[in-house]
This record gives sequence, structure tokens and C-alpha cells, in this order.
Amino acid sequence: MRLIMLETMRWFLLICALVCIIRLIMGPTSADRLVALNILSGVVLAFLVIRGVSEGRVLYLDVALVYDIFGFLGFLAIARFFKDKLLGDGEGS
Repeated sequence: MRLIMLETMRWFLLICALVCIIRLIMGPTSADRLVALNILSGVVLAFLVIRGVSEGRVLYLDVALVYDIFGFLGFLAIARFFKDKLLGDGEGS
């Protein structure tokens, strides 16, 4: 039963990732693309955790933690870039 649930979650996350990639490509605004990229990062994080649990390896959980930290920092950097672009100053505040 456990393996069936983990396999179902893998397929569900794959479908979610495909929807996010479509939104990332077709998003009409840069804010839509940023949100899709952030959600895709969360989906990849969940996939790494599911894989680590299914294989019983702690290494995937460590990689997921580091991936999440870098994903969050990247999201902040991109959000700051868009904020500066919207304000029009281009210099940092």
C-alpha cells in the first residue's frame, strides 16, 4: 500500500510540474512566470522528498533542503529585480 501511494504521488507531482512548465512558458506577465517558477521549485522539492522516503535514503532529503534554500534565495533575488524594474530606478534602495 505504501509503494502504491508513493508512486501515485510521483505521477501527481509530474502532472503538477507539467502544468507549471506550461504556465511558465505561456504566462502573460512576468509575475505569472515568477509564481510558476516558485511553484515548480516546490514541486521538485516534494519530488525529492518522496523519492528519499521511497528509497529510504537520507541523501535526497539533504539535497532537498539545500535545493529549497537556494530556491528561496533565487526567488528573493528575482522579486527584487522585478521590484527595481517596476520602480524604474535600477539602483538598489
